[in-house]
Amino acid sequence: MNGATALINTLADCGVEFCIANPGTSEMHLVQGLDAVPRVRSVLALFEGVCTGAADGIGRMTGKPAATLLHLGPGMANGIANLHNARRANTPMINIVGNHPNFHVGYDAPLTSNIDTLARNFSCWLKSESTAATLAQDGADAYTATLRQTPGSTGQIATLIMGADAAWGESAGPAKPNALPQRPKVDETAIEEVAKLVNKGGKTAFLLEHHAAEQSAMSAASKIASKTGSKLFNGTFPARVDGGPGRVEIERLPYFPEQVLSALKGIENLILVGGEIPASFFAYKNTPGQLIPKGCQVTRLASIEEDAADALERLADRLGASNNPVSYFEKKEIEKPSGELNTKTIIQSLAATLPENVIVCTDSGGGNAAHPLCQNTTQNSWLSLTGGAIGQGGPCSVGAALACPDQRVLAMLGDGGAAYTIQALWTQARENLDVTTIIFANNSYNILNVEYGRLGVTDVGEIAASLFDIGNPSIDWVALAKGFGVEGGKAETAEDLCTLLEKSYRTPGPFIIQANGELRR
Repeated sequence: MNGATALINTLADCGVEFCIANPGTSEMHLVQGLDAVPRVRSVLALFEGVCTGAADGIGRMTGKPAATLLHLGPGMANGIANLHNARRANTPMINIVGNHPNFHVGYDAPLTSNIDTLARNFSCWLKSESTAATLAQDGADAYTATLRQTPGSTGQIATLIMGADAAWGESAGPAKPNALPQRPKVDETAIEEVAKLVNKGGKTAFLLEHHAAEQSAMSAASKIASKTGSKLFNGTFPARVDGGPGRVEIERLPYFPEQVLSALKGIENLILVGGEIPASFFAYKNTPGQLIPKGCQVTRLASIEEDAADALERLADRLGASNNPVSYFEKKEIEKPSGELNTKTIIQSLAATLPENVIVCTDSGGGNAAHPLCQNTTQNSWLSLTGGAIGQGGPCSVGAALACPDQRVLAMLGDGGAAYTIQALWTQARENLDVTTIIFANNSYNILNVEYGRLGVTDVGEIAASLFDIGNPSIDWVALAKGFGVEGGKAETAEDLCTLLEKSYRTPGPFIIQANGELRR
């Protein structure tokens, strides 16, 4: 057995089910290994940004890593934007990056690059000196690293840079999986400190992120809130939150800094559970970077790597809140709208037609804006654009659909972001994935228009306007999708949109909808 086949067998034994690949010449022995180990499902993507974004979707929905197969430094570089998003989402992922054999690196061949330097930007674990004898164990260690929660925003991505000589050399066989790492428990002194603070009085808010955004953690927090009158918030762009009727009702922090400060107005104690102090997405003159009210005391209950659910349950017990009621989203009937497509009618159309148990991947302001209304319709899992690098929603929907074949996936994309990774449609068609993609086609990088206006500019010049305009020429998204093997239609009215959404949910496989309307944040 060669090193590559030993590696794939090891990853399969650890629990890796998918390899999202865009291979090149340096990875041919690994392709041969994938052919020999069908336990790992191999999925081809036409662009590395689709590979990494799809692996992100799989990790968010399953809690364990998929592998990517990327071709040397340039191939990995093509996937880095969505690796950035996955790092911010704390998504477990294993990148296998091919490289020249050691004896060839010194010749400075055309594809030679310093892969290690690139990979350090998003990797919590990195190995580039594997041999055929160590490659299988390195794969087992990479898998373990992706499940070991790391502090701050380091993320949970392991990168294994595999020289071709390690892949083709003789191996003793697969390595045994390592023991799975466990989250550390929060120290009792942190529980006591927060309990004293809450009992002392004053307006308190809990910010629940990452592990604290899971249902068990939010349920304990909701009991605390009903006992103490505290407010609860998720972050603006959580990696995954399960919502809808019967699930814990928690408000999200808004996007713009003044909106966040308004939401937190009057808060005297901010308790961080799994995240950090809210920070403005971008810097603005005369606006603070950290978004907390003046005089607000910040206290940490749990760090990102700690067991937030356990900490909140222990805090609820200490506060005598364990038997208090939990606030759940309630079911409400949303009528289908009529008339022109605009922010209100598009969001109402989405909510009124939302299928049960849907997975939503958002890569647009419109998708984010639709979240609140959709929580009163059907149960859903919402995957947000965590790192702000657009082009994530389509690839993430591929991964979510691969991971959860019994659930419909809805991708809400801005037309600007969709253009970055439209190749995701081809993989949807090839794998016959049940994905509905809606593209908000306002022919503009609309968020840039908004940000330009926030500078106080009232007269947009011709050059500036041209840099925000993607309607000259306008993109025919349905025609593009057809070329990739995906059927669809265009919506000019709210009635059109509702009809197409319902048709898409009844249609097996992928479907695209081009919504031609003005959608503003």
